[in-house]
Amino acid sequence: MSVQPNILFFHVDNLGFGELSCYSGGPLRGAWTRRIDEFAAHGFRMTNYAPEAQCTPTRSALMTGRYAIRSGTHSVPLGAPDGWGLVAWERTIADVLSGAGYACGIYGKWHVGEGAGRWPTDKGFREWYGPARTYDEALWPDDPWYDPERDGVSRMLEIRQGDPDVTEGEQLTLEVRRDVDAEYLARAEAFMRDAVAGDTPFFVYFNHSLMHMPVIAREEFRGASGNGEWSDALLELDADFGRLLDLLDELGVADDTLVVFAGDNGPEEVLTWRGTPGFYEGSYFAGGEGNLRTPCIVRWPGRVAEGVVSNEICHVTDWFPTLAAAAGAAVPQDRVIDGVEQTRWLCGADERSARDGFPFWMGERLYGVKWRDFKLALVAQRLSTDPPAELSSPHVINLITDPQEREPIDVRYLHSWTVAHFNRILSDFRASVADEPLIPAGAPLDHRPGG
Repeated sequence: MSVQPNILFFHVDNLGFGELSCYSGGPLRGAWTRRIDEFAAHGFRMTNYAPEAQCTPTRSALMTGRYAIRSGTHSVPLGAPDGWGLVAWERTIADVLSGAGYACGIYGKWHVGEGAGRWPTDKGFREWYGPARTYDEALWPDDPWYDPERDGVSRMLEIRQGDPDVTEGEQLTLEVRRDVDAEYLARAEAFMRDAVAGDTPFFVYFNHSLMHMPVIAREEFRGASGNGEWSDALLELDADFGRLLDLLDELGVADDTLVVFAGDNGPEEVLTWRGTPGFYEGSYFAGGEGNLRTPCIVRWPGRVAEGVVSNEICHVTDWFPTLAAAAGAAVPQDRVIDGVEQTRWLCGADERSARDGFPFWMGERLYGVKWRDFKLALVAQRLSTDPPAELSSPHVINLITDPQEREPIDVRYLHSWTVAHFNRILSDFRASVADEPLIPAGAPLDHRPGG
């Protein structure tokens, strides 16, 4: 086996901070997530891991190591636009890892581009199976106002590197959506087995469909919790992650595999399938702290510190340089990379994260800045169902004393000294934009920043 670690990135859709047992959920949500909890006990568990505000920007930031506002991928696209997403100039972590000898496979939602030149196989992956966009399109066939002949059909797609054609599979229906993760598992397992047999390090980007609406548990999990479908789905998520861990053991590569379990943004807010942010408040598509924190757990036996819980900040962009460093791959030097390498912190050599804050957006609108346990709010909106309110004066929030962001300004502790840190973070970002202009949303495939 190569000295390079295998990498399994298990990405969970719309996972609130309060769902898993090891993040205070579990029995409070009707189901213990025992396999994930066990994984956390032997890994490094973060309580201040920051995704971006929506699925598309988080996945773009993960792939490129760059805030999605830079890549024109700051918002979930509506409908099925023609030729949207990452431009050809952008390099993904799969590009970097494949260049270092990795076999890279992706299963599940891509959601950062579609069309020739923008598929995962144009971005370093050998194969992909999943929907072009997202899972609520499974609701289309049961909508009495929907006409597939007039309105188009959302299908499962498959493509392999070197094949110019995308294979269109079955229509995304509620039944397909219910069973889709079993198909992802089967394909990911085959890919991992082939890579290990060929003594090739692998990067598997596994995008589980739960807990994205519509939340439907597979047949073998229906009724398993006794607490309804959401809890049944938590048991399914737990079991599916455990199945991949068991495969690593079976293949004899568990000690040689860096595994990341992470959510992609805050919880569902649609009432029928509403998730929970737990200790905080907020949902996806908003600026509440519940959308700026999601579970993230890392395990790499003998390298990543075991049994650690840290409230230091880690941003989704940080995975790009951190995974590249683990693989011995070079990070591109010809562009702005917002991610910072977190190896020393994860391995226990440094008590503090290499990052102390970050700016955050909803779409292309700057909502605020985080610095350690403080937050500068420029726009007030905790839930996606709340109207965004531009604040006449920025509000400094102490997340230790006001984690739900409910309190008026405390005149005893204005915390105005924190502005120096917020200004530093914003100034660094603005200076970087002056050096490298933002890529606009909808940019053509051949667009280059400043070109």
